[in-house]
Amino acid sequence: LRDADRGRETIREVLAGAAEAWKRRRGDVLGAAARIRGFLVASNVSADGKPPPEGGSPDPGLPARAARRLLAAVDPVHGGIGRAPKFPQPEVLGFLLDRHALAGEEDALAAALLTLRAMARGGIRDQLAGGFHRYAVDERWLVPHFEKMLYDNALLAQVYLRAFQLTGEGWLEEVCRGILDDLLDDFRSPEGGFYTARDADSEGEEGRFYLWTPGEVAALLPEAEARLFSRCYDISEEGNFEGRNILHLPHNLAGIARSEGIAPGELEARLRASRAVLKRARSGREAPFRDEKILASWNALAIRAFAEAGAALGEESYLGTAERGAAWLLAALPAGGGLRHQISGGKAEVPGFLDDVAGLGNALLSVHEATLGGRWLAAAVHLDLEVEARFRDGGTGLLHDTPSDGEALLIRPREVTDNPVPSGTALAAELRMRLGRLLGDPGRIQAAEAIVTREARAMEAGPSAFGRLLSVAGRLAAPPVEIAVIGRRGDPAADALLREAHRPFLPTRVITGGDPGHPEDDTADPVPDTPLLEGRRPVDGRPAAFVCVNFACGLPATDPGTLREQLDRMPPGA
Repeated sequence: LRDADRGRETIREVLAGAAEAWKRRRGDVLGAAARIRGFLVASNVSADGKPPPEGGSPDPGLPARAARRLLAAVDPVHGGIGRAPKFPQPEVLGFLLDRHALAGEEDALAAALLTLRAMARGGIRDQLAGGFHRYAVDERWLVPHFEKMLYDNALLAQVYLRAFQLTGEGWLEEVCRGILDDLLDDFRSPEGGFYTARDADSEGEEGRFYLWTPGEVAALLPEAEARLFSRCYDISEEGNFEGRNILHLPHNLAGIARSEGIAPGELEARLRASRAVLKRARSGREAPFRDEKILASWNALAIRAFAEAGAALGEESYLGTAERGAAWLLAALPAGGGLRHQISGGKAEVPGFLDDVAGLGNALLSVHEATLGGRWLAAAVHLDLEVEARFRDGGTGLLHDTPSDGEALLIRPREVTDNPVPSGTALAAELRMRLGRLLGDPGRIQAAEAIVTREARAMEAGPSAFGRLLSVAGRLAAPPVEIAVIGRRGDPAADALLREAHRPFLPTRVITGGDPGHPEDDTADPVPDTPLLEGRRPVDGRPAAFVCVNFACGLPATDPGTLREQLDRMPPGA
């Protein structure tokens, strides 16, 4: 019963030994168990084993110091943190964009753009469909692990959107739209939710669905188009992956256009047409397995991405996707004592975790900001209250990943790092901060500050694991920008103001509004009061936007141009 070559005991021997110890040395076993449990409890309270700081405001210098450490680890040639294998780390990229928006840090923007551009041109991106694979095994983003995950694409869409809002560079908008369109094409369920993942393998080979030979391309495209496409996407006879080719863009397309004697716009139009032909042909291949579970936390990330992109880009179809997904999740997931974690086979299963509840709360808040729908704000507040009631330990003040009324465990787990999605703790802090600023609730803001203060040491020691919580820390240190849009969605004048309110990337911005003359009838929950709407009315019968900093508001704007001027004058750090 023993593996003679490796000297390992079998499970039968292990169980026999455990039974013998329990019979003969029960006191020793119980003592060891108590010591182990004590160690686990202590490490669950503080990752570095030291008592956590209590109270006080977060150190305002922490985000700047963390950004310097992150920038020192950025690959200066290919972007990304460290060497191979490389993960996209959208939370870190989002934090670097925050540093530029809040503190004018040009190095942070340059590092983020270097990474975003390299990923968009690399094989980690599905160049035909627009979405991203999970990670690259090499340092230049060429060879991916071909699995596609909902969470990666939802988070990356948000980062590319924010980079576009900051820079106005059209390729960033194109990548954002490509990601979201791929999710609509391949991940959306008939009910409006989003599936979990696509596997890496098909036809018994990793990546086979995504790979091409020169002959396959030549059989689909006219000779001149096949030559041009192969040149741009590096398709060769020898291949770059096991004798076939991963599509990527290693060369400057403007340079290729010059050498071909055509305009850059013509080159892009020809490549776009060729991509469409190859994508249609690829759809006839055996597709990798799709995991069709619906996870609340990952769906929340997707809903938020669609809401924010729809609002900023004026894309009504994205807004409709966000609203439909949010409505379906709210109807399908709650069951017997709180939000559920997943839907599988049409059944809501497993009590929700902290990232499910806080993540969906943030998503619904973004849907409210994008549409002014009061039902979404009311539901976000309800989920925030669920975080407090079911996930916070009344004795320690800690947030745990499992609910207090969930399955009894040795210890209630508490993961504060982003791995690879934002931690439940970070999402809860973000929800508290956003609601606190929107509703004028100092208690919620102080609760967010307490979370950041407690984790400050770990955040400074390992900033790459705390991208979302570092973003919260930076935003807490900056003055909030509050925007109230008074008008009814569907009124062109109100819609124009709302889109302008979403146009720039202002990390500390919160948005609310509505039409006091037409209260909503789409929710049984009362819409929470906020000082932003007190006394606000249309101006001379026209929709109006009020821009405030710490609830000190300027004159109302009734046209997008005036609102743009006001937002462009926001103080540094807003």
